[in-house]
Order: sequence, then C-alpha cells, then structure tokens
Amino acid sequence: MEKVKPDEEEMSPEEPPARPAWSNKAEYILAQVGFSVGLGNVWRFPYLCHQNGGGAFILLYLLILLVVGIPLFFLELAAGQSIRQGSIGVWQHFSPHLVGIGFASCVVCGFVSLYYNVIIAWSLFYLVNSFRSTLPWASCPLGANHSQPEPECAQSSPTTYFWYRKALDVSSSIDASGGVSPALAGYLLAAWTLVCGALIRGIKSSGKVLYFSSLFPYVVLLCFLVRGLLLDGAADGVRIMFTPQLAVWGDMQVWRQAATQVFFSLGLGFGSVIAYSSYNARHNDCHADGLLVAGVNFLTSLLATLVVFAVLGFRATTVARACVARNMEMLAQLLGTGVLSTLELPTTDPAALSPSKYSAWYHRLSPERGTMLQGHGITDCRLEDEMNKGVEGTGLAFITFTEAMTLFPASPFWSVLFFLMLLNLGLSTMLGNMQGILTPLLDHYPALQRRAALFTVLCCVSGFLLGLMFVQRSGSYFVSMFDDYSATLPLVAVVACEAVAVAWVYGTDRFLGEVEIMLGWKPWGRGWRPWRLYGCMWRYSSLLAMLGLLLASLGQICRSPPTYQAWDRTQVEETRVPYPPWALAMLISLIVLATLPIPALYLRQLVWEWQTRRRQQGAPPRAEPGQEEEESPADPERSANGYLPVCTQEPPGQGEEARASLRGEPK
Repeated sequence: MEKVKPDEEEMSPEEPPARPAWSNKAEYILAQVGFSVGLGNVWRFPYLCHQNGGGAFILLYLLILLVVGIPLFFLELAAGQSIRQGSIGVWQHFSPHLVGIGFASCVVCGFVSLYYNVIIAWSLFYLVNSFRSTLPWASCPLGANHSQPEPECAQSSPTTYFWYRKALDVSSSIDASGGVSPALAGYLLAAWTLVCGALIRGIKSSGKVLYFSSLFPYVVLLCFLVRGLLLDGAADGVRIMFTPQLAVWGDMQVWRQAATQVFFSLGLGFGSVIAYSSYNARHNDCHADGLLVAGVNFLTSLLATLVVFAVLGFRATTVARACVARNMEMLAQLLGTGVLSTLELPTTDPAALSPSKYSAWYHRLSPERGTMLQGHGITDCRLEDEMNKGVEGTGLAFITFTEAMTLFPASPFWSVLFFLMLLNLGLSTMLGNMQGILTPLLDHYPALQRRAALFTVLCCVSGFLLGLMFVQRSGSYFVSMFDDYSATLPLVAVVACEAVAVAWVYGTDRFLGEVEIMLGWKPWGRGWRPWRLYGCMWRYSSLLAMLGLLLASLGQICRSPPTYQAWDRTQVEETRVPYPPWALAMLISLIVLATLPIPALYLRQLVWEWQTRRRQQGAPPRAEPGQEEEESPADPERSANGYLPVCTQEPPGQGEEARASLRGEPK
C-alpha cells in the first residue's frame, strides 16, 4: 500500500509509521463479529436461557440489548473511529484525567488473554484426539486388573473421566499444584504460536485470518443444526428451551445475568471494539455497523442455543430411555420375587414406554410408595433433569456435548468439526483481546511502532510463560477464578467510567455533534435529531444499568463467598469448594489491579496540574501579544486532545476519495 503523505511531503524519519487501515469493509465487519461472537455464545447463553425461563430470558436479553448494549457499543465504535486511536488515546482525548480507563482496559484484556488461550489449548487437545477411529472418551478404559473398567470412570461417565483424569489430570484442590502438564504446555505453545502468527503484521495479517476463523463456525453450526433436528428427542430439547416462564422477570438475579451476558457478548470495555474501529475511514457509517454486529451476535446466540438444545435433547432422550428400561427391568424383578406385592405398572411393554409417560406414572405414586422405590434404586427419568446436567461452561463443551457426539453415527467426524469450531471461535476472540492491548500501547508510545512486530512477539511470549500457571494439574481452578472475577467487576467499572466520560465530562451534545459531522447525518423535519436519544441513554439508562450491575455483582459476592468447582476422586463427583485465604487474596488483587489505573492516573494528573500551577506562579510574566503560548496537556481545548488528521495507510484501489476520508477531510 502507498502511504498517505500530508501536504504531499515525505514523513520525517522521527515520525511514527503510517497508521494501518482495513483493506476492505468485509474484513472490518468480520473482525468485529469474530470478537463479539465467542465461546460464550455457544455455552453460556444456552445455559442461561435454559436456567432462566427459556423464551422469557431471550426477551429480557433483547430488551437490555436495545436499551443498554447497543447505545454503549455505538459509543465505543464512534469514539474509536472519530479519534483514530486505541482506548488509551480515546479516553485521553475526552479528558486527560480519564486516561486510566484505557490502561484499565489493557490490564483486563491481558488477564482475559492469559486464560482464554488455555481454552484454545484444550480445544486443540481434543481436536487432535478426535482423529481416531474410536473416540478415546467414548468408553471407559480398563482398570489395573485389565478385566474391569476403571472404577472412577464407571461411577461417573467416560467423557467426565477423560476430561478430569486424562485431559486435565486435575488435582483435588487449588492448593495442590501437581506440576505442569507437558502435553497441555505444548498445546498452549501451539495456541500462542497461532495467535502470534495472525498478529505479526497487525491487521494486515489478522484480517486475512478472520475470513476463515469468523465464518467457519457458522458453517459448523448450520451442519450441527440440520443434523441435530433430525435426531430423536431434538424437538423435546427445543421445546424445553423455548417454553417461556415469565415469572423469572421478578427475580433480580435473572436481570443481572441477562445484563452481564449482553455486556460480555458485545465485548464492551475491553478496548478491542475501539481498536478495530480506529482503523476505519473517518466517514464510515459506524452506526449501521453497530446495529449489524449486535444483530448478528444476537442471532448467533439463538442459532447456537437451537443447536445445543437439539443435541442435548437427543442425549437426554437416549439417557432417559435407558433409565426407563433399567427401572422397568428392576420393577419386574421385584414383582417376580414378591418384594413388591401390588404395583400397577404403566405398561406391559417396556419398549413402548416413553420417558414422559414413565415420569407421569412415577409422580402419580403415593409418597410412601415413591420412597420405597427409591430405596430399591428406582428413580424418576425426567428429560429436564438430564438436560440440566453439566450444561454450564466447560462442562457443556467438554463433557455433555462431547458425550452426545459419541452417540452420533461417524462420531469422530462430528467431533473434529465441533472442536475445530471452538478453536476458530476462540481464535477470533483472542485476536480481538490482543488488539485491545497492542493498539492502545502502540498508539500511546510511538517508539514501539517502529518495532511493532517485535513487541507483538514479546507480548505473546510473555503470555505463554504466564499462562503456564493454567496448565498445572490445578490450572483449571485458576481458569475459573480468572473467568469469574478478573474481568467481571473491572469491566463493569470501565464501561461505567466510559459513560461518565462522554455524558458528563466531555458532553453528549458536543460528542454527538462531532458524530453528526463525521457521519454526515442531517436533521429530520424541523431540525429533529432522533439520534439524540443516544445522549439520554448514555446519561441515564446505560449509566444507571452499569452502576446497578456493579452493585448487584458486589452484593452477590458479599452474600455468597467465592467458591470453585473441584473434582472429588473419592466421591467421584464435582463439588463446590471455598477458595483458601491465599486464593481469596489473589482474587481480590486481580480486581484491584485491573481497576487501579483509573483512580491512580486521575490523581497523577491532578498532582501534575497542581505542580504546573505552582511553577506558573513563580514564572516570569506572560509573553508579549503575538507570541505563541505553549498549550498545557491538561487543557481539554488543546488541539492534541481533539481530533487530529491521522496519517493512515490507504486501502488499495480507493483513489483520492479514500485518501481524503482517511485524513479526516470532508468528501
């Protein structure tokens, strides 16, 4: 590409390299979609939908998306595109006192990148193991006597055993490190190598990678949807998913979970949305982009939920039918031996008995008879109970969904597709996380721009070395800690500060006026400007929602001390265990460290201004009229704190109009 040359002059050697630009609009949209559509759309949204009223949760999510999510998403898109800087430069533009917001975003992105790439490493591990004629988690291995299955596996399930004992080789608690797993360390190195290779040339290389990593998951989801809907029991899974329970709207916990999901699904506060948008042409329609990306994100969540519950419905039906057959056989034996004297069975043909009919018969029994049957190991076989097992987070992807795929014909093929999809979903989100770190730092420290490739490699190497903590035998417990606490509260605080910066410090009217000029928006009849509604949302609804979410999250932590899910080998089950004191201290430190830049740099700016005033009081009289006076970096009216034309590389084939747009000139 040719570089834009302001005033037709060559840039001096001291000036930083020209700012990159997206090669085309498709790359940019794929980048934003790839970052916002991640693993949470596949495993967290379906879980929340099922646990919180099905269709009622979807309606609540859509309401919060419209009132809170899209306005804040548009704010970040417009800020990045107009100021043409990463998150640090953007918030320094609004006020030098708020530059800490950008640094806080970088810290959070760093924390998330450390554990997120471990999930990519797990996906790589399962992907490699899927290239077998028989999946290694399809059946239990033999025990020490080589004649009976491993007892721990027999008492749980083959997929659960493979996840905890083979993939993670997990320890009993977070206190027991157990050393680093060489296999997972190798896969983590491979994951960081993929990320580094995609980022090594900035958006020039990552934009090309996103064509595959952002689009391939949709191909896989559609394949799974078609296959899943043809499975026996898929309709029951979809029915359970969409059955609305509007009573959940009265539970504030459901509102908190819906708001949190909106918040994280759009990637607000990470700085990645700002970073990607900053490489746009100045007059790009970022408002339409925001609506498009938010809509695609929501529809992707619905598509993934349909796929998950169709497949889980098939799995639950298979397990429930096996449960019915086992219980009917036991009932026949008890009646034949005379242990049960009189009991009217639901049918004389067990093969024709569906789980729903069996469950209805079981619940018609008297409490005394039900207690007696439970004493003989005869239980209910409800589809809903099976649907609830292991549907959250990694349990959904690496245990429950993996188990369902072992029941498919040609299961290795479907397993390869599934984990390749997880790999690409994770990779596209990971690229966005890293851009949330690299772009602001490269913009804020121009000396780094001349060594951008080396800086990228150093960041990836540092991420790998720090990430070794997560591939210990206790590493999955640290992943849970970082996932639950290192990002949630800090990001909510960051986005709340963003709303304050625009609405109450810089001014919504001032910012929207600049956006009108940037996008070429013209008033409607009699000067009416409908987009001014965004100003009210930033001032009130979005800000209040963020503050409410922050208080609700703090209240949840205070009411329920933090715990993590550990694997108990003696009981052969998952248990909730409270964090030890040192882990609680680490957890609190992560939250404090992520939010500390905001108040620390605010105070630093106040001290600098106080020192500047002290020096000016003892300084000689002002210069004579006509002489230039040096501007203070703390002055909000300083030109460096407003929009300056950024020397940006020209997308190929765009001509003079593109060059003018990239320089910020009117068309």
